[in-house]
Amino acid sequence: MAADLIPAAVALNAGVELGEGPVWDDRSQRLVWVDIIGRAVHFFDPASGADRSVDVPGTPGIAIPRRDGGLVLAIGHGFGFLDDSGEYHEIVELPQGDILARMNDGNCDAAGRFWAGTTGFNAEPGAAVLYRLDPDLGVTRVLEGVTESNGIDWSPDDRLMYYVDSMERRVDVFDFDLDTGSISHRRPFAAVDDGEVLPDGLTVDADGYVWVACWGGAAVRRFAPDGSPAGGVSLPTPNITSPAFGGPALDRMFITCAREGLSAEQLAGDSTAGALFSCEPGVAGRPPRTFAG
Repeated sequence: MAADLIPAAVALNAGVELGEGPVWDDRSQRLVWVDIIGRAVHFFDPASGADRSVDVPGTPGIAIPRRDGGLVLAIGHGFGFLDDSGEYHEIVELPQGDILARMNDGNCDAAGRFWAGTTGFNAEPGAAVLYRLDPDLGVTRVLEGVTESNGIDWSPDDRLMYYVDSMERRVDVFDFDLDTGSISHRRPFAAVDDGEVLPDGLTVDADGYVWVACWGGAAVRRFAPDGSPAGGVSLPTPNITSPAFGGPALDRMFITCAREGLSAEQLAGDSTAGALFSCEPGVAGRPPRTFAG
């Protein structure tokens, strides 16, 4: 393992099949994260180590706090609300194409719009879409021909949007217009193309560096604003799904991972697969965005 990678430790040995979408909730000082295959939204309190889960009626890709309370979810093949009592309310079920897909990762921009994309159940090429849910609950198909929509975040000045279609084996960057929520001028930002490693979720820190979870790579890699490698985090299990900054000072990184994709032999020798990890990377994140709808 490269010497410039910071080791992460187990924060919660949850053993979930497909952990994803960690998001820090400033109001409750808890980490919200999901188990896609387990159809559950989790609430982790790092101060006590307690984790509570709420079952939901579909596969949640990510759950993000709303400005008025509760959560907005990218779930199944649509969007929904989960209120503070744990009751689920459907917003919209989006029409499926010829190839069935499910919601995957997403994020909110600074204007409170919720961006989330899909993946075909077998990562069929071009079968997925990146959607935008606006505060008035209107839905826009922003990007089509996607294979496995994953991490998304913005530069500190909101002029750039970073985006992962995992099967492209790279992070791309768009010019971003905060006023209109439009994207343009897509181009490669950083390659993740070694062997079977795929880029998954990502987050941007307060200095504008991009942290990318590496499925199959046992790491979260950090890239400078010019796309050059700049260290990262090492983990003891391979299938890493997403990083997020949290804690009162936003200086702690939480990282989700998966048991999915590992053989019985690999699982027998890996006691941390499906755990929630944390570390102190030496930099801070930015205040998490919330949904304005």
